Amino acid sequence: MSEVPLLVERSPEGYAMLTLNRPDRLNTLTIAMRRSLADAIDELEADPQIHALILTGAGRVFTAGLSLDEWDSPGLPSAGAYEHDPVAALKRFSGPVIGAINGLALTGGVEIALACDVLIAADDARFADTHVHVGLLPGWGGSARMIQRVGLARAKELAFTGRFFSADEALAWGFVSRIVPSGRLLDEARAFARQMLTGVPEALVAYKRLLDQEAATTFDDALRIERSASMANNTRVPRDVIDTRLSKLKGRKA
Repeated sequence: MSEVPLLVERSPEGYAMLTLNRPDRLNTLTIAMRRSLADAIDELEADPQIHALILTGAGRVFTAGLSLDEWDSPGLPSAGAYEHDPVAALKRFSGPVIGAINGLALTGGVEIALACDVLIAADDARFADTHVHVGLLPGWGGSARMIQRVGLARAKELAFTGRFFSADEALAWGFVSRIVPSGRLLDEARAFARQMLTGVPEALVAYKRLLDQEAATTFDDALRIERSASMANNTRVPRDVIDTRLSKLKGRKA
């Protein structure tokens, strides 16, 4: 029986989980799988009941990225890497994207992990950017995002050596947000999504957009972007709505 390459689980609590499901092939992303991923993300973005995503992999690997089995596909050079870009698909989802990193994240898998808004890693997770070992360069934004995440010197170390680094190193460097026991990874990811969804869904989208815009510019420009976004958003919210939301928040804390 052939496997379904992408599993989609919608929760009535307001989030969805996408599971890359080619565990026997390191969850590498074929062209068809990347198309399925993009279609699923677009459907979830259009679903008014879904406000957050969790991305994970089946088995012992998150993903090794691009499937090289299709490298020489007719009419699609480099296995269609640029025509079917999974990172660009993830970026089309306007709410938070949580990466739940189980096991190995390799090469393009590191690029995909870096495209998530928040990363939770199993305690046995490992990462490696091995582009240099096969004579390739990242094409899904991994080099730029790695510099943002861990700094230029450490990004060069990881890129030039292609060495594996552990979940503990990833946490110390700020590459991941937290480490959890491997057996609890998905439970913790779901709990994290629920915690995010206690907020106002529209505010989640607006705050994510604000942070991404600020991260791509200078500090002074970021301050201007924040003030403009704050004035546009906050002046539209009536006082009674704020009071109601604060009352609910105090009730949860109590």
